[in-house]
Amino acid sequence: MVGLIAAPQKNNRSIESVLLDEWYPVARSSEIQPGTARSVQLFETDLVLWRGENTGVVAWLDRCPHRSVKLSPGTVEADTLVCPYHGLAFDAQGQCVKVPAHPNYPPPKQACTTTFPVLERYGVIFVSLGDPPVDVVPFAEWDDPDYRTYLSGGHRFRCSGLRAIENFLDVAHLPFVHAGILGVPEQPVIEDYEVQTIDTGIYMRNIQVWQPDPDGTGKDGLATYDYWTLRPLMVALKKERASGQTMVLLYCVAPISEEECVGWMWGALNYAHHIPEADLVAFQDTVILQDVANLESHNPKRLPLEPQMEFHLPSDRASLAYRKWLKQSGVTYGTVR
Repeated sequence: MVGLIAAPQKNNRSIESVLLDEWYPVARSSEIQPGTARSVQLFETDLVLWRGENTGVVAWLDRCPHRSVKLSPGTVEADTLVCPYHGLAFDAQGQCVKVPAHPNYPPPKQACTTTFPVLERYGVIFVSLGDPPVDVVPFAEWDDPDYRTYLSGGHRFRCSGLRAIENFLDVAHLPFVHAGILGVPEQPVIEDYEVQTIDTGIYMRNIQVWQPDPDGTGKDGLATYDYWTLRPLMVALKKERASGQTMVLLYCVAPISEEECVGWMWGALNYAHHIPEADLVAFQDTVILQDVANLESHNPKRLPLEPQMEFHLPSDRASLAYRKWLKQSGVTYGTVR
């Protein structure tokens, strides 16, 4: 990261590195074509994404270091982004290379933008505001020809991203919020299930739920779930049916602020090759959007990590394990404190 602006701050408190050093999806790759620029937000920080004629996608602080206006309304010319205010051009490394008002004036070295690490994976642009020690989480099924794959998102929620992840791990809401799809109110019982501690957080296995339409194929049946956390704001599940068919979902939430986030979900199925991708996406969009009302009605919108702030049921053991892991990891951003 270079430039004159330090890492994002929240109320004069640095965001903990356990969150800041991770990768977050911020836009579809198809949305940033060569010659285009777009503004996005992450951790209350305005970013500009752009792609030049011969460059990959670039992620900067959406601020011109000259007079602090947004760069995102600017234009992409060849492999530079041109500020809309005074026409200063910045190359892909963030360095000012042209000052129209003074064509013979060599731009000073400090005339550079604040740049951030950026990668493209699974049809999405990932950005980190910190110093990520590892690559984006691997999703082997995405490139496996035996699997149908699709992308759903981004879906914006007015709640902490941690609330959205906890909701993904919550099985007991399926018969009610997703009635007629992922469960039915007449069969609400959640049998005991196992939660284990793993290197990346928690793992919950062998959770069985009868579902009218587990995957968008319209075929009811008993589904067996395994869930695991991969990062504080990234989780996955594997859903298996009695026939041996397997569905894998990868879910990542990008924080806009402590009380707003955007969710992205990737799906992979080793069956249903006859179903159009648009239908699979529409099914997943429907399920995700059914959660919006409850997610946005949380009070507080941030996730409580102290057990006594909300009461708990046996079926909440995954939620409790997730909160405990977050607390042990030093996560405070997006939590009640």
